[in-house]
Amino acid sequence: ERSFLTAASNMVKLCVICETERAVLKRPKTGQQICRSCFYHVFETEIHHTIVDNNLFKPGDRIAIGASGGKDSTVLAHVLKTLNERYNYGLELYLLSVDEGITGYRDDSLETVKRNQQQYELPLKIVSYSDLYGWTMDEIVKEVGLKNNCTFCGVFRRQALDRGSVMLGIDHVVTGHNADDIAETVLMNILRGDIARLGRCTEIITKGESMVRRSKPFKYTYEKEIVMYAYFKKLDYFSTECIYSPNAYRGYARTFLKDLEAVRPSAIIGMYRDLLCRYREDIIHSGEAFEIKTGVKMPEQQTCTRCGYISSNELCKACVLLDGLNRGLPRLGITREQRTRHDEAKEVKKTGVTKIQHFSDIQRAEATPPMANSNIKKIDISY
Repeated sequence: ERSFLTAASNMVKLCVICETERAVLKRPKTGQQICRSCFYHVFETEIHHTIVDNNLFKPGDRIAIGASGGKDSTVLAHVLKTLNERYNYGLELYLLSVDEGITGYRDDSLETVKRNQQQYELPLKIVSYSDLYGWTMDEIVKEVGLKNNCTFCGVFRRQALDRGSVMLGIDHVVTGHNADDIAETVLMNILRGDIARLGRCTEIITKGESMVRRSKPFKYTYEKEIVMYAYFKKLDYFSTECIYSPNAYRGYARTFLKDLEAVRPSAIIGMYRDLLCRYREDIIHSGEAFEIKTGVKMPEQQTCTRCGYISSNELCKACVLLDGLNRGLPRLGITREQRTRHDEAKEVKKTGVTKIQHFSDIQRAEATPPMANSNIKKIDISY
């Protein structure tokens, strides 16, 4: 009996960091078996080092957290609020959400965002496709079908975040893009031969097509660890996939990446090196090491003549897509094929067309402050 108890006690693995508590998880990033408290600490500390080492913020910055209600943005809001208070960053934090107009998906996820607003006591601003563009995604899908709808949504969402930021007077937008997302984007840009985006998709701080500074504090954070953190912290997030995403190009890149990771666990960012978040191999490093050959002609950045948004052409992609929708030619902005006479005959204009407001005309709008509500569970951000 004594030998059995001794053997059983030896089977209980202790945390390799504190060596006192029982290990409850094995980190995908390092392979370490650690306890829950140590996982909270290393997860948050690594993100803190990412923020500090890359000079993402400065005291007094007004930061908008791109909030969708999903696991990534919910954990990002929780961690940023925690670190802002723990390390005295001096940031003004806001939640900024985009309502694409997807019945049965976005309306439900926005309810989660509104609960997060109360739980984290952060002001919330919601901008909608309907108000900005005169179209909802439900209406767009009826026109274009399920094959190319993600093109419209991605283009409109990027500009909607910038427009919401201008309304709030935001200095900086942070998004919940994690290491898995960035690796997928590298693969997609390689497969499409998009060298312009490939050159900047791994940057932790970007401007690119955006008019507002953006950053990805989760650049070196595995999706699996974000899920673990949300689960152990019992965070309130929305986990349903978009009903229009089954045919998204990114989904195929994600499947390929997961299959690759099953064969080579370090495929995304390699094995974890140190607390300074240094990685030197595999997909993300390949994207970082990418250099454009001297003499290769690259798109020149200019301003859209219609709405004032940053563009590489006379009209930005959002204006081109919206023009096609309003003229009854939804494929006009997503294909290079010449229009036929049949297309010309079919061309009609939508009644009550909303033109994209010029950026210089956007008026300042206040975010909705969190209201006291006894029915909303407050989240304890201490550990």
